[in-house]
Amino acid sequence: MQIIQNFQNRRRFLAGLTAAGGAGIIGTSTSAWAEAPPETTSVRLPRWIDGAYCWAGMYLAGELLKAEGFTDVRYVQGDEKVDQAVWIARGDTDFSMNYAPVHVASIDAGVPIKVLGGLHSGCLELIANDSVEGIPDLKGKRVGMHDIDAPSRVLVALMAAYIGLDPNNDIEWVQESKPVEAFAKGKFDAYLFTPPETQQLRAKKIGHTLLNTTVDRPWSQHFCCMTSAAADYVNKYPVATKRVLRAIVKGADLCASNPAWSAGQMVERGFVDSYEYALQTLSDTRYDVWRDYDAEASMRFYALRMQETGMIKSSPQQIIADGTDWRFLDELKRELKT
Repeated sequence: MQIIQNFQNRRRFLAGLTAAGGAGIIGTSTSAWAEAPPETTSVRLPRWIDGAYCWAGMYLAGELLKAEGFTDVRYVQGDEKVDQAVWIARGDTDFSMNYAPVHVASIDAGVPIKVLGGLHSGCLELIANDSVEGIPDLKGKRVGMHDIDAPSRVLVALMAAYIGLDPNNDIEWVQESKPVEAFAKGKFDAYLFTPPETQQLRAKKIGHTLLNTTVDRPWSQHFCCMTSAAADYVNKYPVATKRVLRAIVKGADLCASNPAWSAGQMVERGFVDSYEYALQTLSDTRYDVWRDYDAEASMRFYALRMQETGMIKSSPQQIIADGTDWRFLDELKRELKT
């Protein structure tokens, strides 16, 4: 019965893809047919139950991977108490989707990963109450964070340092596991929210946006979420690695070309609950930049900022040398030209 169900699901996916105008994306390129088959047909990708709406490109990759020769594609929900960077470090997943600064911190800590390319820019909003009109006003204010190493703190600290504040001494950090509720109750003055939190606050007309990484420079000029893989997987299975990355960037192309259909797929396949929030996230986020933005420049930008603020010890050059591999991305840019 499961085999029949899987077949029916794939047939619906293909039919929907054709109707959405994405039939050309599902096909495998001429260069791909000339490749050797993947060394493994299994891969474990991360998922976050009813969260990480901006991972849409990776969520759509599951069905696309079947055209790449994969027969065992698993989406793994790891320990919700830790960032999913820990999942790949523990060996729970083969690939990871995370913010560039998180990848930088992992590489600096010696986690054996290889950042392969960017998925999108944007998706983060620094939202504050009426006591804060701009980032300079964060001095002396309470800023929420999940924990000291979480992106909610790291990225705000980098934003503050970028305009001359001392994030360690000028800001009062408040740890909170339920930021939307805590912000609404006034437990802190600002927080860096992600979808669907931004949509939830907007719907309730709570707070105002200080900075939006989709449009505000220099953050908008760099990748937000980037794809990485366990170094062991990359080294053992280079053909499979390229095929996984190809499916992910094709997923990004689908998000950019037809966000409505892609949002529907995310809900239908059980990755997220809200179609409305998914559609808004996909419409607001830049999935059309994976070919054009410079992935290495994004890693260098964040590594430099993190080195300047004492968050990492490694130089940007060392981070790039130890923890990136652009050969697959370079090949895909040539193969999948718009």
